[in-house]
Amino acid sequence: MEIKTVGIACDHAGYALKKFVIEYLESHQIPFKDYGTYSDMSCDYPDFAHALGNGIANGDVYPGIGICGSGEGMAITLNKHKGVRAALVWSPEIAQLTRQHNDANVIVLPGRFIDNKTAEKALDEFFKTQFEGGRHERRVQKIDL
Repeated sequence: MEIKTVGIACDHAGYALKKFVIEYLESHQIPFKDYGTYSDMSCDYPDFAHALGNGIANGDVYPGIGICGSGEGMAITLNKHKGVRAALVWSPEIAQLTRQHNDANVIVLPGRFIDNKTAEKALDEFFKTQFEGGRHERRVQKIDL
């Protein structure tokens, strides 16, 4: 995957994992833009998901990382943006498959359901796995309305 600047966003339930992910990005010298939130105070995930979704859609960042409690709200909101293919990932295997088959450009992590070690392995797979194309290309082209 070609990395431009990674966009990252979370809500309060994903804040602790986001801090770990930022350390991961820094340790791998991967540039990133943080779309918030910046604390564990209660907030609304769509505010931050839409900021990240706009960043991906406008080409300001690529790829993206979204984090919320279950990952579902962040994924649902991100996928409203044209050209965003956000995938809820809870294991390295899912990260690999969603890149290979779906050309996912946002990995969404469920902050309350995975530990840092699993998140790290999932990020490793997400960043190193290439889209297979072929029969999957036809399917991906049918996603946007």
